[in-house]
Amino acid sequence: MKAFTYERATSARDAAAKAAAHKGAKFIAGGTNLLDLMKLEVEAPTHLIDVNHLGLDKIEDTPDGGLRIGTQVRNSDLAADPRVRQRYGVLSRALLSGASGQLRNKATTGGNLLQRTRCYYFYDTTKPCNKREPGSGCAAIDGYNRILAVVGTSPKCIATHPSDMAVAMRALDAVVETVSPDGATRAIPIADFHRLPGSTPQIDTNLRPGEVIASVVLPPPPAGVQIYRKVRDRASYAFALVSVAAVVDHDGGRIRSARLAFGGLAAKPWRVPEAEAALAGAPATAASYQAAADLVLHGARGYGANDFKIPLTRRTLASVLAQAVEG
Repeated sequence: MKAFTYERATSARDAAAKAAAHKGAKFIAGGTNLLDLMKLEVEAPTHLIDVNHLGLDKIEDTPDGGLRIGTQVRNSDLAADPRVRQRYGVLSRALLSGASGQLRNKATTGGNLLQRTRCYYFYDTTKPCNKREPGSGCAAIDGYNRILAVVGTSPKCIATHPSDMAVAMRALDAVVETVSPDGATRAIPIADFHRLPGSTPQIDTNLRPGEVIASVVLPPPPAGVQIYRKVRDRASYAFALVSVAAVVDHDGGRIRSARLAFGGLAAKPWRVPEAEAALAGAPATAASYQAAADLVLHGARGYGANDFKIPLTRRTLASVLAQAVEG
């Protein structure tokens, strides 16, 4: 691990100002991802800003019936909160499917949104990786890419975003609230928070320099059955091959509305409005489910070892929709 300096921030604005004042600075809270990356010299921040003392560790009701979740709220606390369990079950289940109990006790809401890809080549500094070192190439495209993306990719990167929490929040239309170094605030719909790789795969989010996450706001819970399904290599402590966060409203034989967000498929939680529109008012049949899957997977491409993700996504979506309708 390379040498770095350290200081504590006392407020979100203070944290943002400190980050703007130090080139190469990083925020640290739970450190469950950043410390690993520092040990491997994938990340080498010159300055760490501790954001554990900002007072943003509360879950509060909003006037419209939603929730505001402070950036420091630990994943375990968020999953266990009675309001989350009762009104946002898809989020509670997504959180509990991630990592281990020990890690969930440390990991924070803001940090979970910002965790970086688990692509093997990103972690291996002996291999080319455009996300780690822009312009060096992408070893994953012709390499071992079993866990990597099949939609939203580019010739420069096929990494996936690893968060379970973010997939559920995408289905719930969460909004990320931020603070800039000058104290200005911004509300970013989670749909616009993460980026696809394009020509700049090293940039994971649309945060501005120094900008810090203060909270995440959940709108009032949508009508319908909430399900989180995570398909992975083992029952715990594994990242998703394919995951689906679904909120499905139905009358038994027909789907009134559906919200569908996918993990394990792209560099951000993947949601396709056209697929949801096709399900609205459609009969609850296998044909309708497969038509929606066609839209979700439009343009999908496997890279060899991850070809199986395309049929797996179809089967997982059909199973989730059937479960939502049949109980």
